[in-house]
Formats: sequence, structure tokens, C-alpha cells
Amino acid sequence: MKLTAISATVVLTAAFAVPFVISAQSAADLQDQINQHSTQIDALNKEIAQYEAQLKTTQQAKNTLQNEVNQLDLQRKKLTASINVTKNQISTTQLQIQQLSKGIANRESSIGSNKAGLMESLRRLFEAESQPLALSVLASQSISNAWEDIDAISSLQEAVHEDIAVLSEEKQELTDTKTQSEAKKAQLLKQQSTLTAQQGSLDATRKAQNELLAETKSQESSYQKILSQKQAEKEQFEAALFQLASQLQYNLDPSSVPPIGKGVLRWPLDEVRITQQFGKTSDSGRLYTSGTHDGVDFSTKTALNSTGIGTPVKAALTGVVLEVNHGAVQACQYGKWVLIRHSNGLATLYAHLSDIRVQKGQNVGTGTVIGYSGKTGYAIGPHLHFTVYQAAAVTFKQYKCKSGKTVTIPIAPLQAYLNPVDYL
Repeated sequence: MKLTAISATVVLTAAFAVPFVISAQSAADLQDQINQHSTQIDALNKEIAQYEAQLKTTQQAKNTLQNEVNQLDLQRKKLTASINVTKNQISTTQLQIQQLSKGIANRESSIGSNKAGLMESLRRLFEAESQPLALSVLASQSISNAWEDIDAISSLQEAVHEDIAVLSEEKQELTDTKTQSEAKKAQLLKQQSTLTAQQGSLDATRKAQNELLAETKSQESSYQKILSQKQAEKEQFEAALFQLASQLQYNLDPSSVPPIGKGVLRWPLDEVRITQQFGKTSDSGRLYTSGTHDGVDFSTKTALNSTGIGTPVKAALTGVVLEVNHGAVQACQYGKWVLIRHSNGLATLYAHLSDIRVQKGQNVGTGTVIGYSGKTGYAIGPHLHFTVYQAAAVTFKQYKCKSGKTVTIPIAPLQAYLNPVDYL
């Protein structure tokens, strides 16, 4: 085969002149949409900051029905703005994924074309190199033409080596782009999960407000009466619970529960602040007739939710929902609660919820949102009451509220109540 310097140049040009181009208009449109979402996010964040300032003002005011309604209204508006921020972030991430997908598609096309051209060049190079030098000289019209062919082959060899290096770089770029795309997709899933939790918080806040207005009939006197009833019921319930637990007989088997250790259970809230510890503490004697506290209380006020109502509450460990109580009685016991039994011998209680998102018998995973915080039952303010039991010792009793209504409560012998902090 006779290969001149000119023919070698033609081969290389055909093999490697494949442009890597994203449609300018399409790329510009995507970037323009991303910029629009960024502008909307900035505006919404300013709106959220205004709601936060107003919430601080209302929280410093006197504890009245109107003030609580105002707080819930502001919290709903703030949550709505936060939801819109998350929706815009999701849209932005989706657009960025589209940009990356276009880059991946073009890069794959470029690599495919380069591979095809490289293979053709290698084939021709192989044919040229397989011809003996003497034969090439004899086949040429002159010694000068023979040397030109030899130079062309040498140039082609160098070009092939260079383009192999280019192809290797393109492969690495493609790998990096795919990694970025996968990270963006993971970010999108996380944002979608956040959106679901925020929408659940909004629903819980709206439900709590409706229930508050229904209970009080929008009258301040009724609201203040409920506050007094809750305090009285709290003392009565704690005394009755302690008495019931003291009467139960149970031999605690230490081997039936995991040994004390951090990380056995996961914190049920994303932002953790303990307001009341387990057992006998400096406050338990003052707050509880029994002189002891059977769980841990967490504040549910967060950076996102300054009212404390509607904060997502999560399962501390994979398990089965043993029982739920949707029918909270005003100013009575645990309010709305969820009890989960875990395979390691523990059971966990989540009380005073504003809304429940699981059903009895349902399997839940660690970190699953099982409900939203509130102040149902005898709770004076929003918080999460979290109890850990030796699961085998838990039973259920009918408890008569001060109002005369009867509700179901979980009960266990005193020694079956375990300190949650030992396992968190």
C-alpha cells in the first residue's frame, strides 16, 4: 500500500475531527431557567426571614389563644415558603441533571466516533507497516517518494499515539461527568424526601390549628381552662401510671435486651435538645407526683419550626408498629402516640404527637417519619416524650381521664422502663 503524507493527513482529519458541542440555544435555555429558580429562591428566603422575625415577636407575647393561632398561621406561611424553596431546588437540580446528561451524551458520541476513526487509522497503519521497507522502495517511483511515504507513516504513528491519549482523557472526563450526575441524582432524592417531610409538617400544623379552634370554640376562656386542666391531668396521670407500674410483677431478664451502648437507637429528631431527663432528677420531683420521669422529653422547636408543632418524628430503629392512639382526649395522658417493637427486645414510645403517619402492624425502618410533634394530651407546650421499654413487659390498660373519657395507655413494670439516653 502506498501512503503519502497528504493521504495520512486526510485519514487523521477524518478520524478525529469530531466536535464536542451542546446546542448553544438549549444550553442557554437551561441556564436561564436555573437562574430564574435561583432568583425565586432568594426572594423566598427573604420572605422566610420576615416570618421568623414575626414569630419571635409572637412567642414573646402572652400565652393566649389568639397568640397561639397567630404563631400557627405564621408557621404555616413559613413552611409554605420553605416548601416552595425546596421545589425550586428540586427543579434546579433536575435542570442541572439535564445539562450533565447532554454532556454525557455528547461525550459518548465523541468517544464512539474517535474509537471508530482510531481503529481505521490503526488498520491502515498496520497495512503500511506490514509492507517490507525494500518492497516499499522498489514500489515507489523514486527514492524521494519512498522517503515521503516513510515520513507519512511516522507522522501517522505519532498522531495515533496522541489521539490515544486524547481518547483516554475523554474517557476520564466522561467518568467524572457521570459521577457528578449520580451525585446530583442523590441530591435530588434527598430534596424530594425533605419536601415530603415539609409537606407533612404543614399538614400537621394546619390540623393542630383546626383542632385547637374546635376544642376552644375560639374562646379565650376555654383556652385558659384547657391549660389548667392539662396541668391537673398531668399530675393525676403520672401518679396513676406510677401506681399501676408498681403493682405489676415482672422479672427483668437482662439478656433479653441489648447491653447499654451508644448508637443502639437513633435519635428520633434531627435536632436534639433534651428538656427533661429520665428517672429521678432535680426537676422530676417537682414536675411529677411519682418523683420520677419514665422517659426523656425533647424540645421540638427547630431552626425551621420555631413553634415546635409539626416537626418530623422518626423511628429510632427498624421495627413493627405495635399500637397507635389517634383518638387523643383533651388534656389527658400521652395524647396521640405510637409504640414500636424492635427485634432486639426493646420497644419505643413517641407521645404528644399532632399527627400520626403509620398504622398498627406496619413495618418501619430506622429514620422513617412516623408522625409529627405536637402537644396533644396533657402537654402544656409542644415536645416529644420518648420512652424505651423492655418490649416483652409492655401491656395496655384502659385509663379513665379526669373528663370521664377512657383511653388506652401502654404500661410496664417499673424495672422495665429503660433510660433512653443509654441507647442513643
